[in-house]
Amino acid sequence: MELFESQKKEKLEKARPLADRLRPKNLSEIVGQSHLVSEGKVLWRAIQSDNFSSIIFFGPPGCGKTALGYLIANLTKRYYYSLNAVMANVNDIRRITSEAKNRIESEGKKSILFLDEIHRFNKVQQDALLPDVEKGIISIVGATVMNPFFSVIPPLLSRSLVFELKKLGKQDISKIIEKALSDKEKGFGGSVVDMDKEALDFLSGSTDGDARKALNALEIAVLTTEPEKGKIKITRETIEDSLQKKHVLYDSTGDGHYDTLSAFIKSMRGSDPDAAVYWLAKLLYSGEDPMFIARRIVICASEDVGNADPLALVVSQSAADAVSFIGMPEAKIILAQAAIYVASAQKSNASYMAVSDAWKDIEDKGEVFEVPAHLKDSSYKSSSKLGHGKGYKYPHSFPGHYVKQDYLPGKKNYYQPTENGYEKKITERLKKWKTESKG
Repeated sequence: MELFESQKKEKLEKARPLADRLRPKNLSEIVGQSHLVSEGKVLWRAIQSDNFSSIIFFGPPGCGKTALGYLIANLTKRYYYSLNAVMANVNDIRRITSEAKNRIESEGKKSILFLDEIHRFNKVQQDALLPDVEKGIISIVGATVMNPFFSVIPPLLSRSLVFELKKLGKQDISKIIEKALSDKEKGFGGSVVDMDKEALDFLSGSTDGDARKALNALEIAVLTTEPEKGKIKITRETIEDSLQKKHVLYDSTGDGHYDTLSAFIKSMRGSDPDAAVYWLAKLLYSGEDPMFIARRIVICASEDVGNADPLALVVSQSAADAVSFIGMPEAKIILAQAAIYVASAQKSNASYMAVSDAWKDIEDKGEVFEVPAHLKDSSYKSSSKLGHGKGYKYPHSFPGHYVKQDYLPGKKNYYQPTENGYEKKITERLKKWKTESKG
């Protein structure tokens, strides 16, 4: 009977998906999230001491939320329940909390309820948890891709430690894949799997930081590839097929990267929104970091649009902020809006040329101007003895809040606004100040 039970357990273990088998057994096996699981951090201390009320993890898919939930179950001495909020109801909660209460009374042992996708619980379901959480009968460990401050009721939040998990980087995904290939007990270390570097790089960069997606693709690739001379060879083409993702010629560190990025920027600069959106889509489809693209749009908004349409910079910066908060796949919509705005805006590189010329004067020419006495800081007591601020004219004391005075030794004309968009108004204003104002 013992042999039969052992065989059954072995079969069940083999039937588990690779991503499930590779879940970490201790904190040192967690990849990424060092801001949470490093020794001495709050989460580390809470798990080690087994002293916490409830915990909520939130972050993008495949970053380790569920893994941490199961890890807490292994490292603490509490009884463990697990529910998916999509399938569970109030009766499930009441059944579990009733069992948890009986267990405390009979064994003195507390319980943990792991709630995957806790944001799916409505207010009534979340309210049903509160009494037993407050009494310490059960602790909640919740996982969600949504910001819990918008999806979890305040009374439950106030009784929970809330931790944000970050998206895994390419190196993190690569490390997880390499572990799967080498682990003889839970991975493919017992098989002769030969995965070339190009395949590893492509898989690591094509799953947008989702470890589960990467491991699922690897498992499909290994299990569906016929061995050749005793070896299962995993190539880039094998991974592309397993991911069901069309190959796009794009080397993230070579010509493909720089050429596509160049085409994207030049399309925005050249006022072609259709081309800009196409190259944007190629960049994103090929696995380019959305924040890298967002930074390029912000630069273009200032360098190539400038004061011809000052809102271009506002839109671009807002897009960058939103992309960092939202992430893929929705980030592509935000990036498209910003790229289209920049591409469609009036253009001027006058600001770029102005600072370039000023920089060149400072860098190349021997003479660097000293600040004139009337512009020097006069806020401290003894500054007047040095003549600092003497003769300075406060612009707001004059009609139109402008007065003519020297701000730079030597005559320079770095900023030369164009006649495009809002910059035409700037041109008119500067001309008026120069010709009509009295000093």
